[in-house]
Amino acid sequence: MTRLPFFQVDAFADRPFTGNPAAVMPLGAWLPDDVLQAIAAENNLSETAFTVPAEGDADYELRWFTPVNEAVMCGHATLASGHALLKAGDHRIRFRTRRAGVLEVARDGEGYALSLPAWAPHPRPLPHIVAALGIDPGDVVETLWHQHDYGVVVLSDEAAVRACRPDFAQLATAGDWLTIVTAQGETAEIVSRAFAPGAGIDEDPVTGSAHAVIGPYWAEKLGRTRFEAYQASARGGHLTCSVEGDRVVLRGSCVTVIEGIFIPQG
Repeated sequence: MTRLPFFQVDAFADRPFTGNPAAVMPLGAWLPDDVLQAIAAENNLSETAFTVPAEGDADYELRWFTPVNEAVMCGHATLASGHALLKAGDHRIRFRTRRAGVLEVARDGEGYALSLPAWAPHPRPLPHIVAALGIDPGDVVETLWHQHDYGVVVLSDEAAVRACRPDFAQLATAGDWLTIVTAQGETAEIVSRAFAPGAGIDEDPVTGSAHAVIGPYWAEKLGRTRFEAYQASARGGHLTCSVEGDRVVLRGSCVTVIEGIFIPQG
């Protein structure tokens, strides 16, 4: 196999060791899916993003793999891909994806604006999820769901979000779900955490796709379309969330921490 360029980027971060790390690997053409999956497992990050040049409505095709499967949508690795691939002088870059449509990363001051589809969740009981989160049931305000297997548990306050101690093995029995706990916050207007043990990620540090789901919910609850968000993981990450029609636009910065060559054998 040929030598593959490799970037590791901390997304939604203004300095190294914060935000959410993603691998970005530009390709000339798609490798077999089992090879892409093996590379993502070797990288062992929340997501590895692979791109190939495209024509028409996008500059690149984009796919994301966790250590164990292919993701439906990944925000932070899309932001990282834009950071790695935007050429000097270019303002924006568009990515065609298989299940999330065309996504865009544009320069926005010193950072970037990431446009994702708005995937508004709907009320649904999630007793199996709530039971696995290690929370006081009295702190649950409501539970919601989106068809791409996003579960949302709205809690009473930021302290309840930070106090979650999930049973990851029990949570993983739900399958490849992204479980989001969220509340109005003190650190920012809204706070959240996100868990995906069924995809090989116990807790995701900063999750763009989670905000594509909770963004429309909080826009309605707060009565405004733009607000500051903080994901209260160990690494932590700040982002600005705007709901613009059928899109959620997330603003944040990126830092490249590794550039190199991946040398697969086979």
